[in-house]
Amino acid sequence: MEDRIVELELRSMAQQQTIDELSDVIYRQQKEIDALRAAVERLVRKVDEPGVVDAKQNERPPHY
Repeated sequence: MEDRIVELELRSMAQQQTIDELSDVIYRQQKEIDALRAAVERLVRKVDEPGVVDAKQNERPPHY
């Protein structure tokens, strides 16, 4: 009986370690997502600024 309890405790500890590792991964990914969203927002604001010209408008067509 005691062996079963020890085995269950070991499994529980391993599961808790896995949960902690996954939580750390999720935290890092959320920080990266937040940074990427902020970068996209900055780019959108920059593109929407008056006077910013779309680079493709000045591009020569391929047949030239």
